[in-house]
Amino acid sequence: MHSAYAQDAAALTHGNANRRRKRWKQNIPLLILFAPIVAFFIIFKYAPMAGLVIAFKNYTFSEGIWGSDWVGLKNFRQLFTNPQSITIIRNTLFLSCLNIVVGFPFPIALAIMLNEARKQWFKRIVQTLVYLPHFLSWVIVGGLVVTIFAQETGFVNHLVKMWTGEPYPFLYKDGSWIAIFVGSGIWKGAGWGAIIYLAALTSIDQHLYEAASMDGAGKWRQIWHVTLPGISSTIVVMFILNLGNVMEVGFDQVFMLQNSVVSGVSEVISTYIYRVGLQGAQFSLTTAMGLFESVIGLILVLTANRIARRFGQSLW
Repeated sequence: MHSAYAQDAAALTHGNANRRRKRWKQNIPLLILFAPIVAFFIIFKYAPMAGLVIAFKNYTFSEGIWGSDWVGLKNFRQLFTNPQSITIIRNTLFLSCLNIVVGFPFPIALAIMLNEARKQWFKRIVQTLVYLPHFLSWVIVGGLVVTIFAQETGFVNHLVKMWTGEPYPFLYKDGSWIAIFVGSGIWKGAGWGAIIYLAALTSIDQHLYEAASMDGAGKWRQIWHVTLPGISSTIVVMFILNLGNVMEVGFDQVFMLQNSVVSGVSEVISTYIYRVGLQGAQFSLTTAMGLFESVIGLILVLTANRIARRFGQSLW
């Protein structure tokens, strides 16, 4: 009896090994395709993390990373006792939260509107027009924005002068600069962001719309009770990912639109790192700022995911 059990167990183990070997051979092409992605993250995302030790040292080129003097938390104390650093962190949080609050719903609304379009030729044209800005660099988009809102030669101010007789300095007033910053970001990214929600909309059972229509639900009620619940998991995932970038406004957009007049609201962590770290050679101080930015982003992602898990919509 014991011998028969041993033989069965050995045969089962051998069969499992054969299945694993077969599955491995079948997945070799997929693993080869996945290898460059793994290499990219290892080389450009994980390996540079070793350089974070600079945040705890007085780094100099002559001494190198490992030879520079260890200063502990001195850079962090200097960072958080500097009023300018506090202002920069405040600006970053404000602009990022404003982008999420104002900009996050736009791709969702755009995807729903495109999904409701019945004329395919119209849908294709609109999709092309709203996707196109994503493929333009911020150098081009920033140039367009500055040209449109320029105080003396801008198209908008040309209309303003016709109505009021005086141009308005859109790019030199804090409030209007923030509005242009948020609006240009939405214009550039909403179309591309809508692609994910359009893909999620295709998974909704069309019979649900028919049932809702038979129950007397109009288009708005169908969107509220069928469409939005159908893509709620995608919305939660995208929201969690967006929270991870709360401390990262992005360098290109701010750098192309900012000027010295509005530096009080436009100076953010990324531009501070460029100006003080790269141009001013204060590498340790700006590495400390970058580490702080990353830690806050990680905490926000973990917190948002834990909250979403309670509603069965977590990212992992």
